Amino acid sequence: MALVKRRWSINGRFLTQPLTGVQRYACEIVQELDALLADGHPLANSLEIDLLVPCGDARELRLNAVRTKVLSGPVGHLWEQMILPRHVGGGVLSFCNSGPVALSKQIVCVHDLNTRLYPASYSLQFRTLYRLLLPVLGRTANTITTVSRFSADQLVSHGISTADKIAVVPNGYEHALRWRPRHSKKTQSVAGPDTVVLLGSLAPHKNIGIVLGLAQDLAAAGLKIAVAGIGDARIFKANGVSHAADNIIWLGRLSDEELAALLTDSLCLAFPSLTEGFGLPALEAMALGCPVVATDQASVPEVCGDAVLFAAPNDREAWLKQILRLRRSDALREALIAKGRSRTKVFSWRKSAEQYLELMARADGITLSSGRDPTLSAAHHAQA
Repeated sequence: MALVKRRWSINGRFLTQPLTGVQRYACEIVQELDALLADGHPLANSLEIDLLVPCGDARELRLNAVRTKVLSGPVGHLWEQMILPRHVGGGVLSFCNSGPVALSKQIVCVHDLNTRLYPASYSLQFRTLYRLLLPVLGRTANTITTVSRFSADQLVSHGISTADKIAVVPNGYEHALRWRPRHSKKTQSVAGPDTVVLLGSLAPHKNIGIVLGLAQDLAAAGLKIAVAGIGDARIFKANGVSHAADNIIWLGRLSDEELAALLTDSLCLAFPSLTEGFGLPALEAMALGCPVVATDQASVPEVCGDAVLFAAPNDREAWLKQILRLRRSDALREALIAKGRSRTKVFSWRKSAEQYLELMARADGITLSSGRDPTLSAAHHAQA
């Protein structure tokens, strides 16, 4: 008896989108799936995977076993809903919060429900689209994945999906170890043991104003704030924050190599978000040996464990206290670095990709034993 070929396609729309944590997730999972196929993983037996990508300007992934196919037509959501379904011969993997509603044999990763938790961070058009799209995908897709238990609970409480259809498949950290720390002139001039790194974002739920508002107190302690991601203080309007503070340095967008160098050589990363589906920057910082002072809300305690210092996102004094504790104690800093590196080992892009192989196998009618050895149902056998 011979095995029938199992066919899955990857929704490659993410390759045409700006690279954020969501697109990083897709890139890393796809590359690990490719490696698992190439290595002959048991759950990849008889499995063929295509990466379907819109035509136009798209990032390239170096793949060996996953075949890339470029599909012409409209771009964006129109491509995803109209073009992609025509070329899917089996199941489809959609890693970035959306997918074709016409296909039921689909695994969709919904990273968070930030559009509902903090609608002010998104345009009316964007949040309206997701308010309509996500419940439909929750009903029609075979499986909904997400990146934390916190996000899974949110998906259930907001009626996006039932708990039995949700699988938690978290982010990994290994990509940060591939970054080669390399200072530019602007990062070299600001990095050091007196620097607090802040990832700048205009989205209200990122809550960077709580740290910027500490500028005067931090200056009194000899500390400065390096803001990566926003290059002009004039475009950030936070309530009561003095953008002219001499110890706030606006670095603009940094490369992975620049950010790695900055984090490695600075006091800590401040991560004050009001909500996160996962909190990948905190994991990246820990992987690089950078201590983290983080929000105690949403998924962040779940991801970081006891490896960071926590502060309530709206407690100004708590943030100042934790940063100053770190500044005054080399022993605390070294302990957090060790705990952080240990904590990252809980996560793995390879393990997460293997979870997707399991979910694909189940969708194909394959029964998995406790040892995860695949046993195919009769529907997936054919006479040789």
